[in-house]
Amino acid sequence: MLTELLAAGGAVAAAAGGYTYASMWPASQIFGQTIVADNYPNEFALTYDDGPNDPETGLLLALLADYDVRATFFVVGQFVKQRPEIVRAIAAAGHVVGNHTMTHPKLLFCSPQKVRAEIAGCNAAIEDAIGAPVKLMRCPYGLRRPDVLNTVRELGLTPVQWNVTAFDWNPIPAEKIVANVARGIARNQRHSSGSNILLHDGGQAGFSENRMATVEATRMLLEKYAAKARFVTPDAWI
Repeated sequence: MLTELLAAGGAVAAAAGGYTYASMWPASQIFGQTIVADNYPNEFALTYDDGPNDPETGLLLALLADYDVRATFFVVGQFVKQRPEIVRAIAAAGHVVGNHTMTHPKLLFCSPQKVRAEIAGCNAAIEDAIGAPVKLMRCPYGLRRPDVLNTVRELGLTPVQWNVTAFDWNPIPAEKIVANVARGIARNQRHSSGSNILLHDGGQAGFSENRMATVEATRMLLEKYAAKARFVTPDAWI
């Protein structure tokens, strides 16, 4: 009996661990296919979450224009409503605008109704701002479950995760951000994978989150990799 109980407990623990991995690990495909990257080690995608933000988003647009690089901005709907002109500038510059929910909740713990409202509301805010449909969506914190991904797809979106984390939501210097990214890129290249790089031009708490270190880190990354990498947006990997 004790052996059976221990075996049952082990099975429960393994199932719980598997669910945690599937719902939280960025590159996991267990709950359904999401875009991470393709098998081209020198293809990189610069992606920025939690904007729009002033002045950092505008500074990034100017910097990306200098290098003729397109990026992806996963924006928060409540900030889009407050500063739609920034989102229009992103789209006008040829970058991809993606859905990052209306208020940046942890969708893993939201009701199905709340999940749908968050994603649909952000879609509407973006479309009102730029007059074009949204195609990509990233779950805040990367947290998801099967029905969350089903709702994403039902609303006409493709879910996107990442495989390089800059950890720039922490107050760290640009040099540390670059080191984090470079380490992730090197790991991916060893595994013959492209790199989908998670950066932040804003913060979920509101406007004026200081992301100047990310702007400087972006400049350094472009200087480091522009001549030897092909920068793409995640829709190239669909």
